Amino acid sequence: MPSTAKDPGTGQQPWTALRQLLDLLAQGAPPEHFTRPVEEAVGAGPDEAEAIADATRVALRIRSTLSQHRRREAELAALFDTAGDLAALRDLDAVLRAITHRAKLLLGTDVTYLSLNDDEAGDTYMRVTDGCVSAAFQRVRLGMGEGLGGLVAESARPYTTGDYRDDTRFKHTGPIDSAVIEEGLHAILGVPLRLGTRVIGVLYAADRTSRTFGPDEVALLSSLADHAAIAIDSARLMDETRTALVDLNAASQTIEAHSEAVRRAEEAHDRLTDLVLRGGGITDVATAIGGILGGGTLIHDADGAELARAGAETRLPPPQAVAASRAGGRAVPVDGTWVCAVLAGHELLGSIALTGRPDLGEADRRLFERAAVVTALLLLLRRSVAETEDRIRGELLGDLLTRAADPGTLSARARRLKVDLGHPHAVFVLHAPAVPRPRLLAVAARTAQARHGLAGTHREEVVLVCPSDTPSACAARLADELGAAVAAPVTVAAAGPVAGPEGFSDAHAEALRCLSALRALGHEGSGAALADLGFVGVLLGDRADLRGYVRQTLGPLLDYDARRGTDLLHTLRVYFAAGMNQTKAREALHVHINTVVQRLDRIGQLLGRDWQRPEKALELQMALRIAQVSCTPDESAFESALGDVR
Repeated sequence: MPSTAKDPGTGQQPWTALRQLLDLLAQGAPPEHFTRPVEEAVGAGPDEAEAIADATRVALRIRSTLSQHRRREAELAALFDTAGDLAALRDLDAVLRAITHRAKLLLGTDVTYLSLNDDEAGDTYMRVTDGCVSAAFQRVRLGMGEGLGGLVAESARPYTTGDYRDDTRFKHTGPIDSAVIEEGLHAILGVPLRLGTRVIGVLYAADRTSRTFGPDEVALLSSLADHAAIAIDSARLMDETRTALVDLNAASQTIEAHSEAVRRAEEAHDRLTDLVLRGGGITDVATAIGGILGGGTLIHDADGAELARAGAETRLPPPQAVAASRAGGRAVPVDGTWVCAVLAGHELLGSIALTGRPDLGEADRRLFERAAVVTALLLLLRRSVAETEDRIRGELLGDLLTRAADPGTLSARARRLKVDLGHPHAVFVLHAPAVPRPRLLAVAARTAQARHGLAGTHREEVVLVCPSDTPSACAARLADELGAAVAAPVTVAAAGPVAGPEGFSDAHAEALRCLSALRALGHEGSGAALADLGFVGVLLGDRADLRGYVRQTLGPLLDYDARRGTDLLHTLRVYFAAGMNQTKAREALHVHINTVVQRLDRIGQLLGRDWQRPEKALELQMALRIAQVSCTPDESAFESALGDVR
């Protein structure tokens, strides 16, 4: 050990120099301060000076070791903090900004930044920067192999340069060099961000002055890059997990909604099917559908006739909507109403409309379509029953019109169909050349069922039998109703009334003659009986009621003369006998011309203003003639009412 004796010169004792070196170590003084003890020992002996120099070298080594330990401690603290940030990862950008900022502090560089690879574009782009001032630099993109960063991203190896602008190892491009110059960078260190063997980006540290990056700095930046890669991958996994959870939740909700829809559909189908099988009517089905879907319901047949309605106003289904639903097999919306064709295979049975639900969802839409299937089942059942009943009714009608069975048997068969032949019935023959016969027969059958009658085809014409004691008025109403139902003129010829099964054949023959007369007279599209056709009906009828014809034609005059004691009937006969000449009639009646005019005006008021038209005048003259020739000696009262026609 060196001597501690005081040198006789001016230098200091060795132990004083050692104490000074220890103080410098404790203070963390810069390396240049450690030369002072050596400089102050110039007056010491050789041994003492050498000892102080050795102590200084040891102190510098200790200082270097302590600096390395402190730097390593700071690096480890930074890595530990980064790991903590990753553990509490919430915002990927925040973590990446923290990593680049720590790299800037630890390496003491002017700028740090991070770029990520774009696999679709085939390049790498800036994601995070710290210390950058150039907007162009922050937006720069590097192709694979371009510049330092592009080379790092392509080769997966760290690269460093003391002055990038003059370094020929890298592929320089105008945009990259311009951005580097604008940012003022010289020294650049870039390390890859790796996930296994795949490079996802580059982490950089750069200075605006030339310098050399040491291995420790490369290792430190590489460690931070590894953490950044982990952060990016963790964020990706978390995003994928979050997306998977969202998808799973959505799938769960979808499954739950689908299950609920299936359950509702099954319940609705069971409810509607049970309703049909228990004999429920079409109105019951319409009400049930409206209750299930929370709206109004209308059901129409294939011809647009309304079959049932529940909670909705009467309206026709748009033909284009029915056609679209039939073609696509789905319910279609039109003006806030959903329309679904009711099909049996390719056959259109009708349509069903749902009102009050413009926002019908997919599940309820399918439920509505399933209701249309059940409606089709009901319509098919109804059609099958109706066809059977129509056949039975048609057979009974045919036997009535041809007298093919015992009257008692016919009455019994009619009673089973709720038709009482003991009450007066009228026979109607229908004629509509513009309407297919099956269509006219179907409408007639519905009318017959509604009126507790019979309908069928006999002798190539559709025949309808209904309870009625006023065939003429009933024929006119039927012509209007049936014409509206088939949207075409329907001629209705009536005969009757008939009580009992024996008279239907004769009534049918009379109705056929009436139909021929209506068509010959141009009255197609109207309804009437022979009695409504005047003298033509009298001529065609096999049970001519002459007194009734006279009463129907001249009744107003007969009643007026009876009440007032006048003789308008005689004036009318004389007027016709005079060739409808007022002057000749005045001479025959021996009255003033004004009297003739007044009487003729009164006749016009009673018989109608058209009484002098040729066809009406012919009817009146015919009635006067019949009245004249049909009076017998014991009919003096009738003859008196008619007046002297001789």
